[in-house]
Amino acid sequence: MKTKMKLIASLKIWVVIYPSITFALHLLSKSSMEIPLYLKTFLLTLVLVPWMVFIGVPLVDALIKIVLEKEKQRES
Repeated sequence: MKTKMKLIASLKIWVVIYPSITFALHLLSKSSMEIPLYLKTFLLTLVLVPWMVFIGVPLVDALIKIVLEKEKQRES
């Protein structure tokens, strides 16, 4: 994979993971129970890795495709 493609893939992952982690940590902070860090990390990865792989990144890819197609239609 070329450097440009790696940078684009990294940006897509970051666009999905940053708000997801922020939201999940916010939800966990509102919880009344104290969760040890190792358990909190396990729970976050248990939920967020499948979210990223099956929903988040494919959604970003689909949105990028829609935007690029609209841009291409405007040029025509």
